[in-house]
Amino acid sequence: MKKNILIIGGSSGVGLELVKLLYEDHNLIVANRTNESISGLPITFIPFDVETDELDVNQIPDQLNGFVYCPGSINLRPFKGLKEEVFKNDFSINVLGAIKTLQAVQNKLQNSETPSSVVFFSTVAVRTGMPFHSSVAAAKGALEGLARSLAAELAPKIRVNVIAPSLVDTRMAEKFLNNETKKSNAASRHPLERVGDPEEIAQMAKFLLSDHSSWMTSQTITIDGGIGSIKR
Repeated sequence: MKKNILIIGGSSGVGLELVKLLYEDHNLIVANRTNESISGLPITFIPFDVETDELDVNQIPDQLNGFVYCPGSINLRPFKGLKEEVFKNDFSINVLGAIKTLQAVQNKLQNSETPSSVVFFSTVAVRTGMPFHSSVAAAKGALEGLARSLAAELAPKIRVNVIAPSLVDTRMAEKFLNNETKKSNAASRHPLERVGDPEEIAQMAKFLLSDHSSWMTSQTITIDGGIGSIKR
């Protein structure tokens, strides 16, 4: 039986890779600012900007089996130079956006005949102190706390898990990987000597959406090339 899965932000990066992994076997609803890269695929597309729009739930089935929130931000700058507005914007995109979209479809997730699955994305920098990550780590740390609270509150009908990657080669990280020197330096910081591939992260999201992870909730799964736990 095909599952109904809503992906917020699915036209680039990890979200796009997840769409590619799922669309043949599931009924996908993708809410995004544009349908760039996904036009022509057999999915339901909802024009949506998480910062300005309300999600049109009328285009979403009454029974929803999975929810994935992909929008994020990367502001890697010294704390002293970060204005308050940067922290507010990062919190708005990473946390408030997740809250308002999940609240909009919570009843549909609870209508699932089997426990539905919610997947959020964090960063390894929440658990591993890294310089210049104060704004994104603060926002994603709040998201992880939200996920643990929701996992307790919404069980057993809804499972909530988080994926925490290190640097992944996506459009959002382009400015950190846009020449060979930057790519080499980024790779060398990881024990596995490379940055992440978006499909690797999407594969974990696919697993968390599947029945193979049906006894998992309130987990933050780190996929980081070893940078968060290995010193060399």
